[in-house]
Amino acid sequence: MSNRFGSAQKYSISVLSVMLVMSYGYNSGSTDINLTLNTAPGSVALAETQTPAHNKQAQEILCAQVPDKVPIQELEQAPEQKVEPKKNPPSAAPENLERKRPGRERELPKRERPFDPTSVPPPLAGNFPKDVIPLPDRWRLVEAIGVNERWYDPYNQNTWKGDRPLKGTKDWFLNITAISDTVIEPRTFPTPVGVQTTERRSIDLFGNPDSLVASQTFIASAALIKGMTTFKPQDLEFRLTAAFNVNYVKVNEKRILFVEPTKGIERTDVFLGIQEAFFDYHIRNVSDRYDFDSLRIGIQPITSDFRGFLFQDQQLGVRVFGNRDGNRWQYNLGAFVRLEKDTNSGLNAVLRTPRRDAVFLANVYRQDFPIPGITSQATVIYNLNREAGQLEIDTNGFPVRPALIGNLRGRDYDVVYLGYNTDGRIGRLNLTTSMYYALGQDKDSIFTGRPATISAGFGAAELSYDYDWMRFRVSGLYATGDDDPYDDTETGFDAIFENPQFAGADTSYWIRQNVPFAGGGRAIGLSGRNGILNSLQSSKEQGQSNFNNPGTYLLGVGADFDVLPELRVSLNANAIGFTKTAIIENLRQQGNISKAIGLDLSASAIYRPKMTQNIVFRASVASLEPSAGFKDLFENEQRDKRYLSVLLNATLTY
Repeated sequence: MSNRFGSAQKYSISVLSVMLVMSYGYNSGSTDINLTLNTAPGSVALAETQTPAHNKQAQEILCAQVPDKVPIQELEQAPEQKVEPKKNPPSAAPENLERKRPGRERELPKRERPFDPTSVPPPLAGNFPKDVIPLPDRWRLVEAIGVNERWYDPYNQNTWKGDRPLKGTKDWFLNITAISDTVIEPRTFPTPVGVQTTERRSIDLFGNPDSLVASQTFIASAALIKGMTTFKPQDLEFRLTAAFNVNYVKVNEKRILFVEPTKGIERTDVFLGIQEAFFDYHIRNVSDRYDFDSLRIGIQPITSDFRGFLFQDQQLGVRVFGNRDGNRWQYNLGAFVRLEKDTNSGLNAVLRTPRRDAVFLANVYRQDFPIPGITSQATVIYNLNREAGQLEIDTNGFPVRPALIGNLRGRDYDVVYLGYNTDGRIGRLNLTTSMYYALGQDKDSIFTGRPATISAGFGAAELSYDYDWMRFRVSGLYATGDDDPYDDTETGFDAIFENPQFAGADTSYWIRQNVPFAGGGRAIGLSGRNGILNSLQSSKEQGQSNFNNPGTYLLGVGADFDVLPELRVSLNANAIGFTKTAIIENLRQQGNISKAIGLDLSASAIYRPKMTQNIVFRASVASLEPSAGFKDLFENEQRDKRYLSVLLNATLTY
C-alpha cells in the first residue's frame, strides 16, 4: 500500500512539474494552456482558458497551494476542488499600459562587475562636493592629463591659431597666420627691341627672349573673433593682413623694365601692401539652423564666380551677405572702390588715392539646382569707371591710363555683367560652367572717339571624370571679339580683374606670362599676367577694361594623377587663338593674321610632405608651340620654335 501511494505521490508531483513548465512556457494565439488542479488521488488535469490573465492567476494559486511534499492522506481524503479564475480587473487606459512578455517573468541573475585586484578603489561619495563641481572649459580638459600646447606647433591645438579661447575669456579667439611664398621663374617670351639697343644681332623687331623673375612674399594675418563657431556664425571679427614683397627681374633688352634706357636690364623692388583690413559684424540669426545676415566693411576678398573669370580681388568696400533655408541659399550684396596696385608686386597701395573705378555686385547661390549635386549662381555686376581725365604713370615710368593704343585718349565707361555659373557633380562627372553677357556704353571709343555700345559675351566649361586616383578633364572657353573697330559697337569681352583657375591655371604658359603686343601700341600686353583673355590692356592691375579686342578661344584636355597622398602630377594641353583678328590687323597695319595662336603644353607637380597645406612645393614647366597667328605677330630673326616658362614655388604656412 505504501509503495502504491509512494508511486502516486511521485507521479503526481512529476506531472504537476511538467504541467507547470508547459503552462509557463507555452502560449499559442489567444488560447493558453493552464493547469486546473483536481485533488482526486493521482489526478492532475489540463484545462483551456481564454486569457493570459487566467493563466497567471492559476499559476499563482498552484504555486501557493501545492507544497513541495504533499502528504498521501491529504491526497486521498481531500474533496475534489476546482480553482475558479478571478475576473479580469478593469483595463487601464491605453497610454498607461506597459508592454510585457506573456507568461511568468523569470528573475535574471544579478550582474556582477569584473573585479580587478590591482585597480584603485573609487573614492567615497562624501569626498565630492555636493553642490558645485568646477570644471575647466572643454578646450583645456586635456591639460588635466598633462597634454600642454606649444605655441610654435601648427599641427595640434594651439591658442594662437584659434583652437582655444584667449585666457580670461570664454568666446574670444585669436587666429594668427604666417605665410612665406617663394617663386623662382625662368622664362622666355617675345621681347621687343627698344629704339636704343646695345646688344649685337638685336636689330630685328624682337630681341633676346630670356628673362628671370624671383619673388619672395611674407604674409602676416591676425584675426580677432568673438563667438564659438562650431555650430553657428561668429559674432564679431577684426582681421588685418599685410604682405611684404621683394622681387628681382632680369631681361636682356633695355626699356623693358624701365622707360629710361639708362636704368639697365635688372630691377630689384620692395613693397608693403595691406591685403585685408575689415570688420565683420553678425547682424542676426533668422532660423534655428543659424541662417544669418552679416555685414563686412573694409578691404576684403571678393570673387564673382567659382573660377575667377570676371572679378577676383581684395578691394575696399561694404558687403552684406548671408544664407537661408539651411544654407541652401546664399547671397552677397556689395559695393567696392578699387584701390591702386603696386606696379611690380601687384599688392594694394593703400597710401595712394583710390581709383575712380567702382564695382557694385549682387549674386545669389542655390544648392542642388537645377539638379541635386549642382550649385547654381546668378549674378549682376555693374562697373562704373570715370578715369577719362586722369593720367597715371606706373612705378617704372610707363603710362597705364590712358592706354597708349588707338587715339591715346582717356575713357569713361559703364558696363553691366549678367552672369550664370554652376559648379558640382552629376554622378561621377564634375562640371563647372560660366556664362556672362556684358552690356553698356563706352563714352569714347579708342578708334572713333565717339560713344559706342558695349555688347560682348563669354562662356567657359570644364568637365572632368574621376577614376580611382586619376581625374581626366576637358575644357573649353570662348570670349567674343570685335570684328569692326570703326563701328559704334564694341563686342570684345573683357573682365574687371581676372584670375582664372582653369585649364592648368598659372602652370599654363599663356595664363602665367604677360605677352607684349609690340608694333600695335606702346606698353600694351596681348594678354595679362595670370590672365587668359586677349584684352590688349596696358596693365591688368592698373589699366582699364578694353572692349575693342580680338577675343579668345581655348580648347583643352588635361589629367590629374594622385600618385601618392603627398604628390599630385598634372598634365595639360590647350589650343589657344583669337576669335576675330580685325582689331590687331588694324593696330599692326598688317593683313591676313591667322586666328591660331598656338599649342600650350604644361606639366606640374604638387608635393605636400605632411599631407597638409602647411608645406607645399610646386614645380611646373610649360611650352608654347607657336601657330600661324603667333608667328604672324612675333616672328623674329632667330625664329624661336617655342617659348618656355618654368615655375618653382615653395609655400610655408603657419
